[in-house]
Amino acid sequence: MKVTDHIKQAKGKTLFSFEIVPPQKGQNIQELYDNINPLMEFKPPFIDVTTSREEFVYIPKEKGLLEQKITRMRPGTVGICASLKYKYNVDAIPHVLCGGFTKEETEYLLVDCHYLGLDNVMALRGDAMKHEKYFEPTAGGHQYARELVMQISDLNKGKYLHEIMETLYKPDFCIGVAGYPEKHMESPSLDADLRRLKEKIDAGADYVVTQMFFDNQKFFEFVDKARSMGITVPIIPGIKPMAIKRHLQVLPQVFKLDLPEALISEVEKCTNNDQVRQVGIEWSIAQSKELVAKGVPVVHFYSMGKSDNIKAIAKEVF
Repeated sequence: MKVTDHIKQAKGKTLFSFEIVPPQKGQNIQELYDNINPLMEFKPPFIDVTTSREEFVYIPKEKGLLEQKITRMRPGTVGICASLKYKYNVDAIPHVLCGGFTKEETEYLLVDCHYLGLDNVMALRGDAMKHEKYFEPTAGGHQYARELVMQISDLNKGKYLHEIMETLYKPDFCIGVAGYPEKHMESPSLDADLRRLKEKIDAGADYVVTQMFFDNQKFFEFVDKARSMGITVPIIPGIKPMAIKRHLQVLPQVFKLDLPEALISEVEKCTNNDQVRQVGIEWSIAQSKELVAKGVPVVHFYSMGKSDNIKAIAKEVF
């Protein structure tokens, strides 16, 4: 079922969802199931599964030399989605990236998703590779998420890259895209970033999931500005519980977001990460309750492979 249909069927009730990261290759999927199992009691209608970019690895050779190779350390997004769909009877949503994929590879991936009965995809540009200062598109791939949305939207119409297929079995993907309450790190302003978001919606996107934020007021202002620009699709807030003290430095650095002074103060008082984790849980509970009270369609949690803190939050909210 489409994310937008889940939201319509909820008739104003806020839904619970979360995002998971595929295990590194060589690991067992059971650990992933073990982290998902405790969250299923909250009846998530859908679960997002991230896709990792390719990266360089260096293989030792003779005489101390290193051979540079490109690999993906966390493959299997579509396979995991199929597994989750049929194990838990839940809609699983693969992240589809511009970075690291040609247009042809993207089409093959989308065809696989259609065959597997996956009704939703999350269309993202993706991050720059570690050695790149700025994002560089893959040769033969898309530079912007808007272009990726257009390809998926075209496929929904039966328009493939090199021909239009006469078929009764067109895919009908529900397309999600990312939004940034504190603007994308590469955008010159929030208004400019919202114009890019509007372009993605106009290209065919059906809903928005935001990057994590810790100040609800910034989310509410983001939604108000989006609505004033004519963006009418559902906007889903993304929440990440703070878990370790180092997040005070890492999260602003990596995601270019601001942390509220009240949260900073509480975390700085902590003497160990167990205390930080509890602060993160309590802060996210308060965030989530306010978001639910304001009538958001879904509260979406970034689990990062752990579920105990997400479960503690969900028990108080859902």
